[in-house]
Amino acid sequence: MMGKGQLSELTMVDKTRNMIENLVKDGSFKWLIKSRSAYQEELEEMARSPSVGKNWLPELSPVANVVVWRCSKILGIPMSQLQENFNEEASESIKHPSLYARNFLEYCSFRALALSIQAAGYLDDKKFRRLTFDMMVAWEVPSAASQPLPDIDEDVTAGAEAFSRIAPVIPIISNVFVSDNIFEVLTASTDGRLQYHVYDKYLNGLERAIKKLKSQSDSSLLSSLRSPRGEKIIELDGTVTSQPVLQHVGISTWPGRLVLTDHALYFEALRVVSFDKAKVYDLSDDLDQIVKPELTGPWGTRLFDKAVLYKSTSLSEPVIMEFPELKGHTRRDYWLAIIREILLVHRFINKFQLGGIQRDETLLKAIFGILRVQALRDMNATIPLRFEDLLMFNACDQLPGGDLILETLANMSMAREVERINSPKSSTRMYSISALATATNLGFVFGTSSKFSNEAGIVVGEVTVGENTSLEKAIKESRSDYKKVVLAQATVDGVKVDGLDTNLAVMKELLSPAIQIGNWLLSIGYWDDYLKSTVFCLAFTYIILRGWLAYTFASLLILFAVFMILTRCCSQTVPTEELKVVAPPPMNTMEQLLAVQNAISQAEELIQDGNIVLLKLRGLLLSIFPQATDKCVLTLLAMALTLAFLPFKYLVLLVFLETFTRYSPPRRPSTERWTRRVREWWFSIPAAPVVLEIDHEDKKKK
Repeated sequence: MMGKGQLSELTMVDKTRNMIENLVKDGSFKWLIKSRSAYQEELEEMARSPSVGKNWLPELSPVANVVVWRCSKILGIPMSQLQENFNEEASESIKHPSLYARNFLEYCSFRALALSIQAAGYLDDKKFRRLTFDMMVAWEVPSAASQPLPDIDEDVTAGAEAFSRIAPVIPIISNVFVSDNIFEVLTASTDGRLQYHVYDKYLNGLERAIKKLKSQSDSSLLSSLRSPRGEKIIELDGTVTSQPVLQHVGISTWPGRLVLTDHALYFEALRVVSFDKAKVYDLSDDLDQIVKPELTGPWGTRLFDKAVLYKSTSLSEPVIMEFPELKGHTRRDYWLAIIREILLVHRFINKFQLGGIQRDETLLKAIFGILRVQALRDMNATIPLRFEDLLMFNACDQLPGGDLILETLANMSMAREVERINSPKSSTRMYSISALATATNLGFVFGTSSKFSNEAGIVVGEVTVGENTSLEKAIKESRSDYKKVVLAQATVDGVKVDGLDTNLAVMKELLSPAIQIGNWLLSIGYWDDYLKSTVFCLAFTYIILRGWLAYTFASLLILFAVFMILTRCCSQTVPTEELKVVAPPPMNTMEQLLAVQNAISQAEELIQDGNIVLLKLRGLLLSIFPQATDKCVLTLLAMALTLAFLPFKYLVLLVFLETFTRYSPPRRPSTERWTRRVREWWFSIPAAPVVLEIDHEDKKKK
């Protein structure tokens, strides 16, 4: 006879089996079996399984149950046992009922993927690709209470948040830095939802990029130069005669082949039938290196924006690499981005003195980023890509607070290394896998990763089950700040106007409050209204004598702050008033040229007057003209004695009274007389002599 517990268990098993069979019959998984029959077989297998009651979790949605079932098959652990392990290892915050289903799904996914990547060539496996995509789909509807898929007859898609959570678990596919940007590129033509055929095409491109990396690195190209450091060839260009790479050094120009490795940039000048000895530009050394876009053209003109300038302390003059193409400068932008990525990753490594596994892991992040760019670039050449947004270290170099993100990354890397050394057998099943573990079974060995080929979980990644790491929090905060910068820049671009006269009119209108205040102060200083000037003078004299000057300026700052607060409160109910500027009459081309010429002439006169002042001061300092210098020396000595013996409060008062009362009615005649004498003395000082020498060698070179 069976007990009541056994009867209830059998009843539950029958109900679960019937539920799965009904799901198969009514087509609720049509989205899963539309292109493949594996899911149909798995559902039938789940229904036939004698332990079906233990392999269907009521907390999960049907989609999540199927994905967890597949994970359990990969791990060789029943779903019920996986759930028990999760309950034992996870913290209470991760097991909160509202988050339980999703976090448990992440736990199973992380463990299954960590084991799946130990198979050689896993990225080319169709089952692996479909599994990672289905994990994203299940992530969006993890619990039994989740909303069902909107239309089972349509191809199922994944959203941005699911992609950004699951894809970085496999570092070659994405990472937490650029996952949002990769998703935007993949969904540019699909209304912000990722379709499987696009995702599969992307992974195909990654597979081709990896094979290209391996074939190039295994070739004999630059083998004698690359071997000491085991450098991998990431990209090369200039092998096709129709698309050469031109190197400009001074007035010399050579076509040739450009090779980028994970440590350096090599250029081999093209000879008649072969290549010259390669010139090496080491990107891993701390040489104050600069890589930026550059303009080139015939005879030194700056016409074509298709080149990259490389400059370092080891070179006597900059080197320019030109990438000619008929339209645009996409080719140059691509090379600029990948060269900067290698330069920036080594700058990061040198700054934080990373070595060993940490160094290899960091360098692999940069290499994986370039491989992802190559895959996206080959998917659809018509979609314009911002390459720097897809590369981790380029993106951190642009984002607000990017230095804080990299500092967080370095601290996490060091903390994980200490944890690995102190507790080598500690559980890492709550973390994603590392770049080193991902690279090991892609078919190539990198750095010291060969030592850990059988220990895929030793170096963990940046994603944690159910939590945002400090790195992810820093990235989210930086992205939020970046959005504010973008919005602010949009307003800046919207108010830019063309024309010198129009910009001057806008500036005059913006400065009108300051101009009015300045005119009022000048009126007070010139004593146009005797009563106002007298009151102002007495008030400031009293403030200075009482030592209230600092409090006065502090009060002015407080008044500004109060005004801004009141303006902010009022602007919430009343729209901001736009600045109205009376546009000057339009100018034709000739008038614009004359205005520019006039502005240049005025600027030249100002520079000439400035040079004359500096030359006269030079004559005074060097005593070239003794008579003028004697008066200057006496004046400086008197000022020095005054500063030395007069208290600061009285010194300020003296300066204020001297400046403010010089145009008062009693002092105006004497002020005009002394001003005239000082001007006559200044004009009597000759300028120091100047001799202009022409650099004949530089002229000959040009």
